[in-house]
Amino acid sequence: MIEITTVSTNNELEQIHALNKENIKHGLSAEEKQEQGFVTWLYSLELLQQMHKLVPSIIAKDGDKVVGYALVTPREASSFHPDLATMISHTEKVIYKDKPLHDFRYYIMGQICIAKEYRSKGLFNKLYQHHKTLHSNDFDLLVTEVSTSNARSQRAHEKVGFTTIHTYRDADDEWNVVVWQFN
Repeated sequence: MIEITTVSTNNELEQIHALNKENIKHGLSAEEKQEQGFVTWLYSLELLQQMHKLVPSIIAKDGDKVVGYALVTPREASSFHPDLATMISHTEKVIYKDKPLHDFRYYIMGQICIAKEYRSKGLFNKLYQHHKTLHSNDFDLLVTEVSTSNARSQRAHEKVGFTTIHTYRDADDEWNVVVWQFN
Protein backbone atom coordinates (compact mmCIF):
# COMPACT_ATOMS: atom_id res chain seq x y z
CA MET A 1 0.00 0.00 0.00
CA ILE A 2 1.27 3.46 -0.88
CA GLU A 3 1.53 5.98 1.93
CA ILE A 4 1.65 9.78 1.51
CA THR A 5 3.77 11.33 4.25
CA THR A 6 6.60 13.77 4.88
CA VAL A 7 10.32 13.13 4.66
CA SER A 8 11.74 11.92 7.96
CA THR A 9 15.10 10.32 7.10
CA ASN A 10 18.23 11.10 5.14
CA ASN A 11 17.67 7.85 3.21
CA GLU A 12 14.38 9.28 1.91
CA LEU A 13 16.23 12.41 0.76
CA GLU A 14 18.76 10.18 -1.02
CA GLN A 15 15.89 8.39 -2.77
CA ILE A 16 14.38 11.73 -3.83
CA HIS A 17 17.76 12.69 -5.28
CA ALA A 18 17.97 9.37 -7.18
CA LEU A 19 14.41 9.73 -8.56
CA ASN A 20 15.20 13.31 -9.54
CA LYS A 21 18.29 12.16 -11.49
CA GLU A 22 16.32 9.41 -13.28
CA ASN A 23 13.80 11.93 -14.63
CA ILE A 24 15.96 14.94 -15.42
CA LYS A 25 15.17 16.55 -18.77
CA HIS A 26 18.60 16.24 -20.39
CA GLY A 27 18.74 12.48 -19.70
CA LEU A 28 15.49 11.62 -21.52
CA SER A 29 14.67 11.14 -25.19
CA ALA A 30 12.42 13.64 -26.94
CA GLU A 31 9.70 10.98 -27.15
CA GLU A 32 9.94 10.19 -23.44
CA LYS A 33 9.80 13.88 -22.49
CA GLN A 34 6.70 14.30 -24.65
CA GLU A 35 4.89 11.21 -23.34
CA GLN A 36 6.02 11.10 -19.71
CA GLY A 37 7.04 14.63 -18.83
CA PHE A 38 10.28 15.53 -17.09
CA VAL A 39 11.91 17.51 -14.30
CA THR A 40 14.21 20.40 -15.09
CA TRP A 41 16.25 21.11 -11.96
CA LEU A 42 18.71 18.64 -10.48
CA TYR A 43 18.60 18.87 -6.70
CA SER A 44 21.81 17.90 -4.94
CA LEU A 45 21.51 15.92 -1.75
CA GLU A 46 22.96 18.89 0.12
CA LEU A 47 20.28 21.22 -1.26
CA LEU A 48 17.54 18.75 -0.34
CA GLN A 49 18.96 18.54 3.19
CA GLN A 50 18.98 22.34 3.54
CA MET A 51 15.39 22.56 2.31
CA HIS A 52 14.36 19.75 4.68
CA LYS A 53 15.70 21.72 7.64
CA LEU A 54 13.19 24.48 6.81
CA VAL A 55 10.15 22.29 6.05
CA PRO A 56 10.02 18.55 5.27
CA SER A 57 8.84 17.71 1.76
CA ILE A 58 5.98 15.39 0.89
CA ILE A 59 6.63 11.90 -0.44
CA ALA A 60 4.79 8.82 -1.62
CA LYS A 61 6.23 5.57 -0.30
CA ASP A 62 5.61 1.96 -1.27
CA GLY A 63 7.00 0.19 1.77
CA ASP A 64 10.45 1.72 2.26
CA LYS A 65 10.74 2.91 -1.34
CA VAL A 66 10.12 6.57 -2.23
CA VAL A 67 8.03 6.44 -5.42
CA GLY A 68 7.08 10.11 -5.66
CA TYR A 69 7.86 13.47 -4.16
CA ALA A 70 6.55 17.04 -4.08
CA LEU A 71 9.17 19.37 -2.66
CA VAL A 72 8.07 21.99 -0.14
CA THR A 73 10.14 25.09 -0.81
CA PRO A 74 9.50 28.15 1.36
CA ARG A 75 10.60 31.46 -0.13
CA GLU A 76 13.30 31.67 2.55
CA ALA A 77 15.12 28.86 0.73
CA SER A 78 16.05 31.37 -1.99
CA SER A 79 18.99 32.41 0.23
CA PHE A 80 20.73 29.10 -0.61
CA HIS A 81 18.75 27.87 -3.66
CA PRO A 82 19.86 29.93 -6.71
CA ASP A 83 17.23 28.51 -9.12
CA LEU A 84 14.51 29.42 -6.63
CA ALA A 85 15.92 32.93 -6.29
CA THR A 86 15.75 33.28 -10.09
CA MET A 87 12.14 32.07 -10.16
CA ILE A 88 11.14 34.49 -7.41
CA SER A 89 12.83 37.38 -9.21
CA HIS A 90 10.75 36.59 -12.32
CA THR A 91 7.52 36.61 -10.32
CA GLU A 92 8.03 39.66 -8.06
CA LYS A 93 5.86 41.89 -10.25
CA VAL A 94 3.24 39.29 -11.17
CA ILE A 95 -0.31 40.33 -10.31
CA TYR A 96 -2.85 37.80 -9.07
CA LYS A 97 -6.41 38.84 -8.28
CA ASP A 98 -5.47 42.53 -8.50
CA LYS A 99 -2.62 42.21 -5.99
CA PRO A 100 1.10 41.58 -6.36
CA LEU A 101 1.84 37.91 -5.84
CA HIS A 102 4.29 38.74 -3.05
CA ASP A 103 1.38 40.21 -1.00
CA PHE A 104 -0.07 36.71 -0.60
CA ARG A 105 1.06 34.15 1.92
CA TYR A 106 2.53 31.56 -0.40
CA TYR A 107 5.24 28.97 -0.68
CA ILE A 108 6.66 27.21 -3.70
CA MET A 109 6.37 23.60 -4.70
CA GLY A 110 9.94 23.07 -5.85
CA GLN A 111 9.32 20.03 -8.01
CA ILE A 112 7.02 17.04 -8.28
CA CYS A 113 7.97 13.66 -9.68
CA ILE A 114 6.43 10.19 -9.74
CA ALA A 115 8.44 7.04 -10.55
CA LYS A 116 7.52 5.76 -14.01
CA GLU A 117 5.94 2.52 -12.82
CA TYR A 118 3.69 4.44 -10.41
CA ARG A 119 2.33 7.05 -12.83
CA SER A 120 -1.39 7.30 -13.68
CA LYS A 121 -2.36 5.91 -10.27
CA GLY A 122 -3.51 9.17 -8.68
CA LEU A 123 -0.30 9.90 -6.77
CA PHE A 124 0.17 13.33 -8.34
CA ASN A 125 -3.16 14.50 -6.94
CA LYS A 126 -2.57 12.76 -3.58
CA LEU A 127 0.79 14.48 -3.13
CA TYR A 128 -0.82 17.87 -3.79
CA GLN A 129 -3.79 17.13 -1.54
CA HIS A 130 -1.30 16.41 1.24
CA HIS A 131 0.29 19.82 0.57
CA LYS A 132 -3.14 21.36 1.06
CA THR A 133 -3.87 19.36 4.22
CA LEU A 134 -0.58 20.35 5.83
CA HIS A 135 -0.19 23.95 4.71
CA SER A 136 -3.55 25.54 3.83
CA ASN A 137 -3.97 27.08 7.30
CA ASP A 138 -0.67 28.95 7.01
CA PHE A 139 -0.68 29.87 3.31
CA ASP A 140 -3.12 31.33 0.78
CA LEU A 141 -1.42 29.90 -2.29
CA LEU A 142 0.88 27.22 -3.54
CA VAL A 143 2.98 28.47 -6.46
CA THR A 144 5.12 26.57 -8.92
CA GLU A 145 6.23 26.84 -12.51
CA VAL A 146 5.89 24.39 -15.36
CA SER A 147 7.94 24.32 -18.54
CA THR A 148 5.66 25.25 -21.45
CA SER A 149 7.14 22.25 -23.29
CA ASN A 150 5.94 19.87 -20.55
CA ALA A 151 2.31 19.48 -21.62
CA ARG A 152 1.74 16.41 -19.42
CA SER A 153 2.73 18.34 -16.29
CA GLN A 154 0.68 21.39 -17.29
CA ARG A 155 -2.46 19.24 -17.75
CA ALA A 156 -1.86 17.45 -14.45
CA HIS A 157 -1.48 20.76 -12.58
CA GLU A 158 -4.66 22.14 -14.14
CA LYS A 159 -6.53 18.97 -13.13
CA VAL A 160 -5.49 19.56 -9.49
CA GLY A 161 -6.77 23.15 -9.69
CA PHE A 162 -3.73 25.24 -10.62
CA THR A 163 -4.21 28.30 -12.82
CA THR A 164 -1.56 29.87 -15.05
CA ILE A 165 -1.05 33.50 -14.05
CA HIS A 166 2.16 34.43 -15.87
CA THR A 167 4.54 33.14 -18.54
CA TYR A 168 8.19 34.15 -18.89
CA ARG A 169 11.37 32.98 -20.58
CA ASP A 170 14.74 32.63 -18.91
CA ALA A 171 18.07 31.37 -20.25
CA ASP A 172 16.94 27.74 -20.01
CA ASP A 173 13.27 27.55 -20.93
CA GLU A 174 9.86 29.19 -21.11
CA TRP A 175 7.77 28.83 -17.92
CA ASN A 176 4.14 29.03 -16.90
CA VAL A 177 3.83 30.31 -13.35
CA VAL A 178 0.85 28.46 -11.87
CA VAL A 179 -0.97 28.98 -8.58
CA TRP A 180 -3.35 26.87 -6.54
CA GLN A 181 -5.49 28.92 -4.20
CA PHE A 182 -6.07 27.07 -0.93
CA ASN A 183 -8.82 29.19 0.58
